[in-house]
Amino acid sequence: MKVSNRKKRGVAVDLTPMIDVVFQLILFFLVSTTFAVLPAINVNLPESSTAQGADVAGITITMQANGKMWFNDEQVTLSALGKKLAAFDTEEIKKDEYPVTLEADENVTNGSIVKVFDVLRAEGFVSINLRTSDK
Repeated sequence: MKVSNRKKRGVAVDLTPMIDVVFQLILFFLVSTTFAVLPAINVNLPESSTAQGADVAGITITMQANGKMWFNDEQVTLSALGKKLAAFDTEEIKKDEYPVTLEADENVTNGSIVKVFDVLRAEGFVSINLRTSDK
């Protein structure tokens, strides 16, 4: 009797189809995911220990220490701010009740903030919130 020393083939699992499916799933989730787009306006807000949080929709005016000013996400000057506010349609809410949030860097001068207040009041906006950060 003749005994052969043939090597037996091992059973191998082909992982290529599984890797393809996983790659397709990763691509699907990357493409279908929505990302929150936040404005990239950096402001060091002044700290306050007595401030109350408020979630208010409306107009946001941001003032940076370098003098740049933003109306929502559009850069404006002080004179252009008045024109934007005059042309702003508040729909069914009266302008004197429409909320405006002012985000001013802690290094912005008081005079600059007062000038923005004057423009806001001249255009009929009186409900103004000053944004601060918690201590």
